[in-house]
Parts: sequence; C-alpha cells; structure tokens
Amino acid sequence: MKIKLLVFSLAMAGTYFQSFGQAFNNFPVTTQKPPLHGKHWMAITGKPLAATAGAMIFSKGGNAIDASCAMLASTCTMWDVLSWGGETQALIYNPKTKKVIALNAMGVAPTGATADFFKNKGMKYPPEYGPLAATTPGTAGGLMTMLAEYGTMSLKEVLAPAMQLAEGYPIEAQTANSIERGKEKIKEWPYSKKVFLTHPGEKREAPDAGEIFVQKELLATLQKLVDTEAQALKKGKNRKEAIYAAYDRFYKGDIAKEIARGCQEQGGLITEQDMASWKVKIEEPLVTNYKGIDVYKMQPWTQGPVMLQALNMLENFDLKAMGYNSSRYVHTMYQVMNLAFADRDFYYGDPAFAPEEPMKGLLSKEYAKQRIKQINWEKNDPKVLPGDPYPFEGKTNPFADQIKTWGTKQVSLRNEHGLNDKFMEEFTAGTTSVEAADEEGWVVSITPSGGWVPACIAGNTGVGLSQRMQSFVLDAKENPFNVVEPGKRPRVTLTPSMALKDGKPFLSFAKQAGDEQDQLLLQFFLNIVEFGMTVQEATEAPSFKTLQMYASFGEHEKDPGGLILNDNMPDWTRKELSRMGYRNSYQPRTSGPINAIYFDWIHGSMWGGSSNHGEDYGIGW
Repeated sequence: MKIKLLVFSLAMAGTYFQSFGQAFNNFPVTTQKPPLHGKHWMAITGKPLAATAGAMIFSKGGNAIDASCAMLASTCTMWDVLSWGGETQALIYNPKTKKVIALNAMGVAPTGATADFFKNKGMKYPPEYGPLAATTPGTAGGLMTMLAEYGTMSLKEVLAPAMQLAEGYPIEAQTANSIERGKEKIKEWPYSKKVFLTHPGEKREAPDAGEIFVQKELLATLQKLVDTEAQALKKGKNRKEAIYAAYDRFYKGDIAKEIARGCQEQGGLITEQDMASWKVKIEEPLVTNYKGIDVYKMQPWTQGPVMLQALNMLENFDLKAMGYNSSRYVHTMYQVMNLAFADRDFYYGDPAFAPEEPMKGLLSKEYAKQRIKQINWEKNDPKVLPGDPYPFEGKTNPFADQIKTWGTKQVSLRNEHGLNDKFMEEFTAGTTSVEAADEEGWVVSITPSGGWVPACIAGNTGVGLSQRMQSFVLDAKENPFNVVEPGKRPRVTLTPSMALKDGKPFLSFAKQAGDEQDQLLLQFFLNIVEFGMTVQEATEAPSFKTLQMYASFGEHEKDPGGLILNDNMPDWTRKELSRMGYRNSYQPRTSGPINAIYFDWIHGSMWGGSSNHGEDYGIGW
C-alpha cells in the first residue's frame, strides 16, 4: 500500500509541476541524454564544435543572433551536412517589437532553368546532384542579413570560429565516411575532388576520422568577406553598412563571378546576374492558435504550413484521452497528416509567382473541420486527395477538375526486402538545425540546408552548391504552384518552428531530415502540450512517420499506407495498425534529430532539448 501511495504521489507531483513549468528531471530513467539548463543563454546545433562556437560568441557578449550566425557559419564549414552555397530559413523573435519575423534566404532557380530545359534532357525532375541541381546560394546572404539587421557584433567576430575551422579541424567520422561513400560522384567535379579527397589514389580517398581537414579556398573566401567589412569600416561605414558591403562582394563582386564561372564550367546554369539579382526576404510568418498557443511557421515555399493545418484539425479531438501512441492516436494523427500533406503536395509553392496559393482557406479553422469529416475511422485511406480551400476564401477552385485525377502517379518504394534502401536513405537524411536564445529575449530557430555531401563546389571558392532544384516539379498536373521557373524558389521541406504563449516565447524547435520534419515536429509539440513531457523527453519519445506524401526529393515517390514505427511499439498495437491497412516498418530511433528550447517563465530559465540521434549538441549557461 505504501509503495502504491508513493507512486501515486510522484505521479501527482509530476502533474503539479508540469502545470507550472517543465516537470522534474527523470534522467536517466526516461531519456538517454540530460536536458540542458540555462539562465543567460542557450546554444544548440548539429555538431559539438559548432555549439561551442555559439558559446564562444555568447561568452564575448554577443546576443542570440550573433551566436546563431556563428553556429550557422561553423556547421556550413563542417559540412553538417550543408555548405555555404545552400539555403537558410529562420524564425526570429524580436523582444523589442514582441513579434516573430521570418527570414527567407532560399535560393532561386537560375536563368535557363525551365521545365522544357529539363524535359529535353529526358528528366522527370531536376537532378539530385551536380551543378544543374543548384539554386543560387542563399545561406551567406541570410547569415549576413540576420547579423546586420538584428545582431550586435561584426562579421569578423562572428566568422572567427568558422575561419579557424576552415584553417583545419579534426573531421568527425560521420562526415568523413559520407565523403568516402560519395567519392565516385565527387570525382565528377574537379573542385570538389580537390577539397574532399585528401588521399587521392589510395584505397580510402576521403579523410580519416580525426584527420585535420583543411579548406584553403573557403578560408580565402571568408577572409575576403572580413577584409571587405574592415575596408568599409575604415571608410567610415557603420557596422550594418560594413556587413552589407561584404554581402555585395559575395553576390556582386569577385566571389559571385567565380561562383558563376565555376558553376557554368561544370555544366550548371547560375549566372553573375542571377547572383546579383537574388535578395534575402524578410517576411511575415504564418501562424495558427492551438489551445491558446500561437504556433509560427514559414510561408508556403516551405512545407511549414502542414503543421499548422494539422493542428487546426487535431484541436477538434481529445488526443490525451486516446493515449500516447495508441493505435487510435496513431491512426488519427496519420489520417490528419495525410490530409495536410495532400494539400502540401498540390497547393504549396513560391508565393512570389502565380498562381496565388490559397493559404487563407488552407489555414481556415472551418476548412479544417470540413477536412476531418473525410476521415475513415476504421482503416487507412490510401487515396486521399487535396481538399478545396477556395470556398473558404469566397472563391471558386480553378483546379477542381484537375484534383479529381490527381495522385495517380506511383513509383514503387518496395522490393522483396521491404522499403527501397535508396528512398529510405533520402527520406531520413538530414542537414542540421540551429536554436539559440538569450536573456534579453532574442530567440532564433533556423533550419539551414543545401550543399550536402557529395556536393559540387563552385570553382575556387570552397563553396558547395545547393541541390534543392530537385524539389521542383516539371508537370503542372502534379503541383501547378511548384513548376520550375527562373527566379522562383522551390517548395522545400525546411521548416523552423516557434511557439508563443501569452505573448511570450514558449518553444523554439526545429529538426533536419526532409519530409520527416513537420510530422515529427508536430508530435514533439504535442508531446509537451498534450502529454506533459519535458523538452528532452519530447525530443527522444518514440514517434511514427507517414510515407503517404509525395517525397520532395529524387523520383518523388509515395507509399500509401507506409508507416514507420519505433521498435518498442507493442505487438498488439502493431497488429491493430496492420489490420487497419498500414504497412509497417520499424526503426530503433524515430523521433529526431530535434533541437529545442523551452522557456520556463515561472522560474526564469531555459530548458534545452537535443535528440539522442547523431551528434546534435547544446550548451547552456
């Protein structure tokens, strides 16, 4: 009796503390990694060395913007798994305005990148790798814009850790082995071969784990940016103007010229004018309210609104009563995600180009209620179609007839051994995320990407080019909003997240890994809001994944009924889900990598969470 009473008391204590802040730390009983704690600042990202770079900047008096820029620069330099020629998207909470803003530093399709261009080459989609896969570089401009507009430090100070890494750092096994696996592709591009294959002609041509990996060309490029800033300051320019002088050198000066030349030499399309014309955009984020919590996402050139649509539908259910990861819960979540992803696959695209995305209708609460009426509660619906949000904007759907025949394209994901290995590698592969916050109130959530190994390096710059062109479609029948055009941004998977409660930061969270992102971020958010988990518990808790959306990469495959469950899912739940028409696969870890910061306003502190996947790491103070 005493033991039972103690268990009940502990359970009630957890409920009590959870209602006022994060629950007591159960580590190591329920999590493999401890939560992070900080009063002054928090820095979390994909590599320990990069998190250390953020801590270095904080220790020198920088704010969360400065630190996040240092972490971004470091992860790019360390190929985690991205480069300086990739893309960056960020949500930033500004404590001075009490507003969340969105930074769009996604590159665009270059001159000549039309649907006919790729079709004439016999392609179904733009390629996965190489110079023709490249959008214009966005990360460098995004970093410098963030720093100039919201930071406090100089570009020289913020780039110092990355420049030290470029001088030479002990490369970790994950990246070194990725280079070795991709070496045949790397050999197709002379500038990549020169940088990556440090032991040419040997059995292992990639660097060894722990080897000091030197990037002279990249260091020279970063030095040019720092030198330009210094020259501008010497001429009397202020901090902001000096950073933008460096920005102009990257996009309009000798760096841009060499990127364009190196890209075209290897068969790519990026021109000097493409570089000069590209601009970072500061945008209004999209937002929905879930049970008193405002959740923010990027515009529909990302997949971010998927999570907002799903929350609008899920608020109509008592999720907690279903039980965490019960067959009823999994089925409800899967069907809701089916509906949201079908809308993503048809309606999302760059809002700067026609046709106009019906986002007002898609994010309508009434539209959400209409969508959930379509759910079959007995079994999976493998033929979910996009909905019709136009009436919720007072309009008629111009694509109504097209939707009736949508979704017939099928590419098999399965063989006699189960799911296709290549698809699963692409589905689960990721780059990194960056989370930072400070005691002044600045909060940053970034999901940068692009230029992953094997990357095509642009000339003698050390800058790896993006591979994001593959996320476009060539046929308007698939998605009339996401057909490739010069100057257009592809609809990407990258999706930083932020949530405010009572007008104050509540959660900042993001994860890598393509089409997994919003479905796992959704579950992470509900783990905290509905099931009372701590931020670390929520990053590690077993999740599940749907494969019923069209993949954003490669051949854009789809696996109706495909469901990835955690190895720990009970037999009876597995059998019940199989009976409901799901085709189950299993993984030992299914929740991440998620990086997150929870703001405990009761105690005036921050909790950091970082999944037990890979090398993601954080430091708090």
